[in-house]
Amino acid sequence: SNIWRRGGHGIETTAIGSDTMSSSKPGPVQIVEVHKEEHSFELDEQALQRVLLQDHVRDLDAVVVSVAGAFRKGKSFLLDFMLRYMYSQKEGGSSTNWLGKEDEPLTGFSWRGGSDPETTGIQIWSEVFTVEKPDGKKVAVILMDTQGAFDSQSTVKDCATIFALSTMTSSIQIYNLSQNIQEDDLQQLQLFTEYGRLAMDEIFLKPFQTLMFLVRDWSFPYEYGYGKPGGAKFLEKRLKVKEHQHEEIQNVRRHIHSCFTNVSCFLLPHPGLKVATSPNFDGRLTDIAAEFKEELLKLIPSVLDSRSLMEKEINGSKVTCRGLLEYFKAYIKIYQGEDLPHPKSMLQATAEANNLAAVASARDLYYNSMEQTCGGDKPYVSPDILEERHNQYCEAALEHFRKIKKMGGKEYSQRYQEELEREIAEQFANFSKHNESKNIFSAFRTPAVLFAAVAALYMASGVAGFVGLDVVAQLFNCVVGLLLIALLTWGYIKYSGQYRDLGGVIDSSAEYILDQATAHMGNSTRRAVRDATAVGAPTERKKSK
Repeated sequence: SNIWRRGGHGIETTAIGSDTMSSSKPGPVQIVEVHKEEHSFELDEQALQRVLLQDHVRDLDAVVVSVAGAFRKGKSFLLDFMLRYMYSQKEGGSSTNWLGKEDEPLTGFSWRGGSDPETTGIQIWSEVFTVEKPDGKKVAVILMDTQGAFDSQSTVKDCATIFALSTMTSSIQIYNLSQNIQEDDLQQLQLFTEYGRLAMDEIFLKPFQTLMFLVRDWSFPYEYGYGKPGGAKFLEKRLKVKEHQHEEIQNVRRHIHSCFTNVSCFLLPHPGLKVATSPNFDGRLTDIAAEFKEELLKLIPSVLDSRSLMEKEINGSKVTCRGLLEYFKAYIKIYQGEDLPHPKSMLQATAEANNLAAVASARDLYYNSMEQTCGGDKPYVSPDILEERHNQYCEAALEHFRKIKKMGGKEYSQRYQEELEREIAEQFANFSKHNESKNIFSAFRTPAVLFAAVAALYMASGVAGFVGLDVVAQLFNCVVGLLLIALLTWGYIKYSGQYRDLGGVIDSSAEYILDQATAHMGNSTRRAVRDATAVGAPTERKKSK
């Protein structure tokens, strides 16, 4: 397959795992695919296996260098310079003269100029570099490129998942930022790293290893110089916890220090006007500013030099390439499930909290009003009056909810209003049961029904015996005995509190008998009234004549 192809804005490469691995030339391999319409993720296990389970690296400890950050900020562009360094070292080149020829286009991970994102999901380079550290130990170096965060098609969950996955599986996470470290950058980092920490098992040490803030297009070298020394001073100022700071700002800084073993910063100058504005820029060094190239010569070796490499560790144990494959499979399953809470944007989280507070306030208004009517030790209230008060207080609670200023708009608040209505209906059902329990006639309804049934059947038994229907009389006597047993059982259950399910059955049976008798009497009364009306009608007509 044709791995290298020239695009309109630079050198692009295909990122299909099988084609890349089968080609004689290495290239990027897509290992995590993002389905943007469904906002779901899929791990290409076969492609990842072909990279990590190569015979010469599968049992070596892995060093994973990842670059993450907002889209269109030059992450892939930076990784291609890392590739140049690694291939230069592989061929025995110098650590100070690896940038290549001045007129040589930049190749490697797919990149181009423009405003639309190029990388989607997570890609790794198909060739795993073996590097011998100063102590003689060989390690496997893997370069990882991630989808740019906060494009027009990605939700907060999508961005958080990609960033979390890359942070969880990398030993060095380079957080690519533009011009400065803003407070919202730190808050996003807090959200993403916390989302990653949630997915990991119980961790006794800091969950992640090295974080490097890479500030691109740094415009204040007169305050803090380019490179690591200036970056260290700038980062110290940005992450310093001060007493007068708000608690939220302090927590962000403490969180970052608690998540990463090592935190550093590198300030990188602007690469030049032609890089930023020319649609034909293809990465040639002749088009890049001299001071940018000078700082690149310091940045890349500080990350990839054999003395700087740091193996991937999870809970204190080094991870081999074979083990890294298993961690990828385990982590992607967690993010494909529904066990983790979905991260939200600040507006959505604020609107949700705002509406939930309004629901709680309106619910309390309804509850307190109903408590004054029938709660606690208040006397029994007629069901009709109680329902009338319920309707009155429900409308007052809904009006209270509508008057509270809420974020998110009417459509967003509508579902919370529906939730409030459901909760009020549940509370009304509970108040109705509590009120009904205060009705003394309701409390004695079951024994009254059972006693009336016993008396009626006892009299029917006597009549049946008097007219010679002995079998019917005995049957009535048996039923009377069963009803007496049910009455005594009901009394014991109410006294002891045991066998409540059996007590419920007896109550339900008594209520059914009462309902049937009441319905039968009602029908008889209506028939009698109808007959009386029919008889009286001719008499009225005669009088009128």
